[in-house]
Amino acid sequence: MAPHATNGDEPIITAFNADVVPQAPEDPLFGLMAAYRKDTDSKKVDLGIGAYRDDNAKPWVLPVVKAADDLLRKDPDLNHEYLPIGGLADFNFASQKLILGKDSAAIQDKRVISLQTISGTGAVHLGSAFISRFYNPQSAEAKAIYCSSPTWANHNQIITNVHLPVKTYPYFSKETKGLDFDGMIKAIESAAEGSVILLHACAHNPTGVDPTRDQWTKIAHVMRQKRHFPFFDCAYQGFASGSLSTDAWAINYFVDQGFELMIAQSYAKNFGLYGERAGCFHFVAAPSANAQDEVARVGSQLAILQRSEISNPPAYGARIASMVLNDDKLFSQWEEDLRTMSGRIISMRKALKSKLDELETPGKWDHITEQIGMFSFTGLNEQQVGKLREKFHVYMTKNGRISMAGLNTKNVEYFAKALDSVVRETS
Repeated sequence: MAPHATNGDEPIITAFNADVVPQAPEDPLFGLMAAYRKDTDSKKVDLGIGAYRDDNAKPWVLPVVKAADDLLRKDPDLNHEYLPIGGLADFNFASQKLILGKDSAAIQDKRVISLQTISGTGAVHLGSAFISRFYNPQSAEAKAIYCSSPTWANHNQIITNVHLPVKTYPYFSKETKGLDFDGMIKAIESAAEGSVILLHACAHNPTGVDPTRDQWTKIAHVMRQKRHFPFFDCAYQGFASGSLSTDAWAINYFVDQGFELMIAQSYAKNFGLYGERAGCFHFVAAPSANAQDEVARVGSQLAILQRSEISNPPAYGARIASMVLNDDKLFSQWEEDLRTMSGRIISMRKALKSKLDELETPGKWDHITEQIGMFSFTGLNEQQVGKLREKFHVYMTKNGRISMAGLNTKNVEYFAKALDSVVRETS
């Protein structure tokens, strides 16, 4: 068909040709998911999915979410009106208490401002946009956000999309398959004073490697000396260890040390509300006589940023989470559901490690059980990952990250044998 022309004029030439708008590469994770779905092999294994699966490899709707959903649908006053720009107030306050603790001095002193967001992604974006617009450290070099190497891939896109540079600090040691603590500390010490440091609160994605409490204490000490600004991303509270308080320990330690900081909080994993996009962003001011005034001013600007981008957040997932967080009986059920999910993940780590030990697979595999949370950095290289997919129909990201939720009692032995075969072949 010929290009459209008006009144006999020359055809309109697009302003968006391939030189201006090149074809973007496919998102690696979603491309991996599409390839897995197309695979017709009966033994295929999906270890790329970043969502919980039960022992039958099926999505699991938490029993507490089903219970809250039933109660919500029976509410005669339920409607679909707009939420406020900042979101559902009961949800925001309950989220504060969940992440900071019911007895938090920051909450009691009214040093916290919270906005409901589009899950954790939206919270990271809102915080990054605020930093881009308002953060003015003394050194221009500090106008960046430091991320761990590696980090969740979307961190880089979110940060650069708000016109901030991304810098990195060492995190994963390929030799030990654990934390490169010395490298991390050295990088934080050498960063320009007042730099923004993005930290994973627990269950680091993609490595599954977390600092110990002693190491967190050292990290906080160095950051305090350099006047760095902490930005916590917390996507797995309660899902990592099964304990909500344990998984929030690092955040609360930093708050107790008097830091001014930000928190991105997601309810995708720990509630299984992946598609409902329920999350919360928190700004915590440092203790001072002007702290309440500060959070009021910060909150007013966060609201403008939110209004300009999404107007107001979606209601349904937040209502589900809020109902659970504000009801003692439902909250207890939720804690039990969290123990079920985290417990199954831990059991799969133990099972995989045991199978590899039985097979005497070359190399050390202690890191499988030493890491925590949904993901494990196996240490496999891209060639080995490719062979696992080609020969055994095992799907994982190219960097060797596997989702432990993709393993179950029916496929863990198959995967262990496939892994053993590929490691022996490529050693």
